[in-house]
Amino acid sequence: MKIIKSRILSGIVMILLLLGCNNKEVHCVDKNELRAPAYPLVTIDPYTNAWSFGDNLYDSSLKHWTGQDFPLIGVVKVDGVPYRFMGIEDYDPMMSTNGDVPGLSTEGDSMSYFTQTARQLSVDVQPTRTIYQFVCGPVQLDLTFIAPLLMDDLELVARPVNYLSYEMKTDDGQMHNVELYIEVSPHWAMNLSNQSSVSETFTKDGFVFLKSGTKQQNILGTKGDDVRIDWGYFYLGTDRHNTLAAVGNRNTLRENFLKGNTDFYASAANTKGENQRMALVCSLGTIRKSEGRFLIGYDDIFSIQYFGENLRPYWNRKGTETILSQFHKANSDYEKLMKKCIAFDYQLMKEATEAGGRRYAELCALAYRQAISAHKLVEAPNGDLLFLSKENSSNGSIGTVDITYPSAPLFLLYNPELVKGMLNPIFYYSESGRWTKPFAAHDVGTYPLANGETYVGEMPIEESGNILILTASIAAVEGNTDYARRHWKTLTAWADYLLYNGLDPADQLCTDDFAGHLAHNANLSIKAILGVASYGYLAGKLGYKEQSESYIQKAKEMALEWVKMADDGDHYKLAFDKPGTWSQKYNLVWDKLMDWHIFPDKVRQTEIPYYLSVQNKYGLPLDNRETYTKTDWIMWTATLASDMETFEKFVDPVYLFMTTTPDRVPMTDWMYTDRPEVKVFRARSVVGGYYMKMLERRLKGE
Repeated sequence: MKIIKSRILSGIVMILLLLGCNNKEVHCVDKNELRAPAYPLVTIDPYTNAWSFGDNLYDSSLKHWTGQDFPLIGVVKVDGVPYRFMGIEDYDPMMSTNGDVPGLSTEGDSMSYFTQTARQLSVDVQPTRTIYQFVCGPVQLDLTFIAPLLMDDLELVARPVNYLSYEMKTDDGQMHNVELYIEVSPHWAMNLSNQSSVSETFTKDGFVFLKSGTKQQNILGTKGDDVRIDWGYFYLGTDRHNTLAAVGNRNTLRENFLKGNTDFYASAANTKGENQRMALVCSLGTIRKSEGRFLIGYDDIFSIQYFGENLRPYWNRKGTETILSQFHKANSDYEKLMKKCIAFDYQLMKEATEAGGRRYAELCALAYRQAISAHKLVEAPNGDLLFLSKENSSNGSIGTVDITYPSAPLFLLYNPELVKGMLNPIFYYSESGRWTKPFAAHDVGTYPLANGETYVGEMPIEESGNILILTASIAAVEGNTDYARRHWKTLTAWADYLLYNGLDPADQLCTDDFAGHLAHNANLSIKAILGVASYGYLAGKLGYKEQSESYIQKAKEMALEWVKMADDGDHYKLAFDKPGTWSQKYNLVWDKLMDWHIFPDKVRQTEIPYYLSVQNKYGLPLDNRETYTKTDWIMWTATLASDMETFEKFVDPVYLFMTTTPDRVPMTDWMYTDRPEVKVFRARSVVGGYYMKMLERRLKGE
């Protein structure tokens, strides 16, 4: 009931904000000062996922999270003077010229036309928006990338369209002639730069579109980690009024815009070209102010292969929608969605600040779109929702359970149906008879092919514990056990596996598999014990009183035994057989959140001061073996603290890392704590775990 009241109150606040915030007044939300390691720009799914890897939007090409260039150039011409505000004048020295065979660049390919840049005044990362401000001579330009990922609306989460909006006004009060140039590369629809592509422009229902895709169109033919989509089509569209479009050589497009040769663009309308760039020229006229928007989207045709069956994206799950209909819906919804996004951003930042302080809130803002867009939403043949993660930058697995587990707090907070969508493929894998082992699978394949586990190792205790804990958390958030009831037989088998194998784990992997196998793992044992407690909690909610009392009692007995085995004086061990060691006991956070009291309070009361004594400049190491850490687990460990002051002592070093690291990549979760250096991971959904502190407040009705 507390959770329901909290959501009603949040809804009232949202309505008031919608009434009070004019869509043009983006300053309803306080500006975030975070200097991000990379800035989220277009975040639709793991494939259509573009970032700025520098401080200024014009310092480098836009990039896919893997680091491959996604060229998108923006230039505003004021009274004949061009100012480049986005991207760089890149060229492709090995662009394909015939089929899939790369050709050498020709003389002049490296010519520069837009050497003068705008002056960037600021950049502000909000949960659903990244807002830039520029000065372009006598004109101020406000540019906003918007991904309306409002999770209470699944149609909106699945819609394959983002916005790039602009507002311009003159600084001197005078009228100025303004033109806007947007150029895009076919790389947005290519895995490798030497693939052959076809680009075109066309107009439809008052919109002008740029479209590009590979010639081969091998649908669902590419899988793995460091790969990009090379089937389906990229689209960029805008209102056709006073807008011309063309396909051509980059130098030809740029030169004709620079010279004001509108005849070239007029004659190039509705054309096609192989291995060519595309450009839009918007003549805004002689103005004091102007505003408009571009829509960026992708039609992947089929998104996921699910146990042998190709699934359409959720937005076209019935096969009755088109990408153009999605663009037109997005365009029609723009005004109301901008208001909703502003209101949502304000409310999220307010709640996050109240929960963990301003720096914590700014980290949550940066994590929001990254966590959601590392998934793809589809519908299973049986009607189940599937919200499938791509294990970015670690191995490319799809539906990985120990990726779901750390990311879950964000989705439990805003829509637990999406957590079910992450768990559904694992339950189906077992309940269909395809997976026959007595514990949960690690994954269901390699993205985008979900045809069965491909991970070479097993994590029996890890994954079984993860699913039991998450199923209990779903019940707590929703106030019912419908989901657990549906999978009770499977949950029972996994709970029994933990009961008999979890207290003193054998030599096996856990989610921190990069650290290798570890027997007698104390933190993994906590997960097993809380997995058993989760089962007892669910049994009680289902009315199975004797079963509930039995499993809760067994969990408490296991916890007391854990204390004896793990005790190392002023802290608890990394492994039961290794005195003088320590580790973060982040799994313990669920005992605190759910008010189960399976473990004595003294465990976390002992651990927290010890953690602060071994913390480094950029954060708390994962354990005593290395100086690296996982930032998602730091947020969970910090939530074990009993007050905000202590919580912030763990968060502030992570904030320092993110704002000072020279490694300019999308938010990492695996980094060093003694130096501002990324270890490996980037762009992963696990940063949804930053929302653990906010989830605690929600579960406690605060």
